[in-house]
Formats: sequence, C-alpha cells, structure tokens
Amino acid sequence: MSLINIFLASVLTENIILTKFLGICPFIGTSNKEKGALGMGLAVTTVVTLSGIIAYILYYFVLVPTNTEYLRTILFILVIASMVQSLDLIMKKKFQKLHSQLGIFLPLIASNCAVLGITFLAVDYGYDFIQMLVFTVGSGVGFTFLIYLYATIREKLESRPVLPSFKGVPIALVIAGIMAMIFGRFGL
Repeated sequence: MSLINIFLASVLTENIILTKFLGICPFIGTSNKEKGALGMGLAVTTVVTLSGIIAYILYYFVLVPTNTEYLRTILFILVIASMVQSLDLIMKKKFQKLHSQLGIFLPLIASNCAVLGITFLAVDYGYDFIQMLVFTVGSGVGFTFLIYLYATIREKLESRPVLPSFKGVPIALVIAGIMAMIFGRFGL
C-alpha cells in the first residue's frame, strides 16, 4: 500500500471516529466551538504521533526481541500517559486560554481510546516505521478535520430553528451519523 493511500485512508475512509467508533467522548464533548475542537484535534494529533513513534520503537526494539509482546498494552498506555502529561504541562505554560478551554478533556486524552487504538492498529497492520508515521499523522489529521467540521456544523445549528426534542445532543448525533455515511462513500 502506498504512503498516499495510507494517509488518505486514515483521514477519510478509515477515519478512526467514523469507522472504529473510537474517540467519541472528545468528539462529542469538545465540538461545541470551533477553537476548542481545533485545539483538541491538534492535541490528539500531537499525542498520537509522538506516542506512535515511541511505542513503535519500544515494541520492535524491546518487546519483540525479548519475546514480551504481551506487555504492549501496559507499555502503550504508559507512553500515551507520558505524552499527555507533557503536553498538558506545555499547554498550561504556553497556551493557557486553550488549556482552560479544553478543561478536563485534555487529561482525558490519556484514556482516549482513539489514541490507544491508533497505536495498536499501527502495530497490528504490520507497518514499517515510515508507514506507521504516515498512518498516525493521517489518523490525527482525520480526527482533527472531522472534529473541526463537526464543531463548525454544531455552531451553525445553534442559531437555526431546531425542534426542541432534537436540540443539543440528539441533533449532534444525527449529524455524526450523516457524516459517517458521507465519509463512508469515499471508500467506494
């Protein structure tokens, strides 16, 4: 599979949110405003890319040679938690407004199943280092693109007439379903 195909698939047709249903909590929770969604997307992209690199190196150069692949879940969680903690400290010092806007969702990236899922998939797919890098960056870009697009639509809907029974989460879930159908068409 070419690098372009891996990238496009991870952004569009194999988008982690719409096809694997991973990362739904931050997708719904931080997509009320465009800025918050973009910040969360960039944070997830950064964490998943750095975690993917470190996890890949540790998996293939430590776990595989020592025949301890069964420790990958613990190892990947430790790597992801370390990346999130580092990002949290950096954002707290450099980007205070965005840090406060993301609130509890920033530390929750450590338990975001999308980040762990992408790290697992990069190993399970048997990608070499460059393919893994393209896949993790593409998955992060796909997450960012989708959450930003979703937030834009949700912001526009706040000023539109919506049936009272559909206001808030119900209309948000309907939009997510429509987006999944649209993005699914890219694969045909």
